[in-house]
Amino acid sequence: MNTPLKNCLQKIRPVIKEIQAYHVADASGLIKLDAMENPYSLPADLKVELQARISMAEINRYPDPSASALREKLRQVMRVPEDKALVLGNGSDELIQMLAMAVADKDVCLMSFDPGFVMYKMIADFVGIKYVGVPLSENFSLDMERTCQAIKQYQPAIIFIAYPNNPSANCYNEKDIEEIILMAPGMVVLDEAYHPFAQTSFMSRLTEFDNLLVMRTVSKMGLAGLRLGLLCGHSDIINEIDKIRLPYNINVLTQISAEFVLDNIDVLDTQAKLIREERELLLEKMKAISGLQVFSSQANFILFRVLDKKANDVFESIKQSGVLIKNMRADVGLLKNCLRVTVGTPSENLAFVDALVKAIVND
Repeated sequence: MNTPLKNCLQKIRPVIKEIQAYHVADASGLIKLDAMENPYSLPADLKVELQARISMAEINRYPDPSASALREKLRQVMRVPEDKALVLGNGSDELIQMLAMAVADKDVCLMSFDPGFVMYKMIADFVGIKYVGVPLSENFSLDMERTCQAIKQYQPAIIFIAYPNNPSANCYNEKDIEEIILMAPGMVVLDEAYHPFAQTSFMSRLTEFDNLLVMRTVSKMGLAGLRLGLLCGHSDIINEIDKIRLPYNINVLTQISAEFVLDNIDVLDTQAKLIREERELLLEKMKAISGLQVFSSQANFILFRVLDKKANDVFESIKQSGVLIKNMRADVGLLKNCLRVTVGTPSENLAFVDALVKAIVND
């Protein structure tokens, strides 16, 4: 006999039941180098001023529904072309979901590249559309023969290109991306979440391609706790995407905080420069450790493969030493035996290298 609970569960789509919920590791008591966050906080004087601004927030009122002042500030800081529009999301994840919902229909396909950002596939599954992940080449570059074939076969409504890619940390060849944009039957979204560390962008090229959209976030800049992303492109497309945006999706505290910090963008720029410098130092130290294959990085994290030991064992050893990194948990494919570490402060990076050497050499 069916129970009310059983009846309810039967209504949930099978694809949802099969999905594994996005797991966030507990970092309590550990040096947290697993989530590509900026390790630096705001200077003390800016924190005091920000707290004063927040104390004046009218939290009994709904926020500005279009976040107009914040949008204009982001347009200036991100150098969005004047004739292009932008829409804000509660992090990039909401923007990806809005895009997927906008095209969700029978026989619609969303395309990206594997291994890549897991939310592209997860959100395609959420909204019930087909996901096609084109395998990358052995060096994590775009396999253009496979890509062109997949575009012709599946005619994707949206192609997501992470630039740089997560988890491989590399930027794809610009000419390859241009070719994809020109042959794409629908939208091409350049996800530039790690732009502060890559220092290369397609933002200025929005004027060249009407089907190109550029997505950014303030999370990696040092404002991950605010959950704020932006999508830029042709106004005709952005206006349609904006229809799906839930009312008041950018809360008043985020609007106030983001506007204030963006008025002090030089602080975040300085922090990004420090992270880029630390990245190069960390790459050099890691490449000097035998038993590792360390991949180059244009982001604020580094992917590496353990050659002579099991990545799971190395991960656990590093964790036991007090440092949390990301275990890619792959036994096959391009991420086989791979781990990923976020670039932290100099002292955090030193602690990680010591833990890594212990795990590789001494254990």
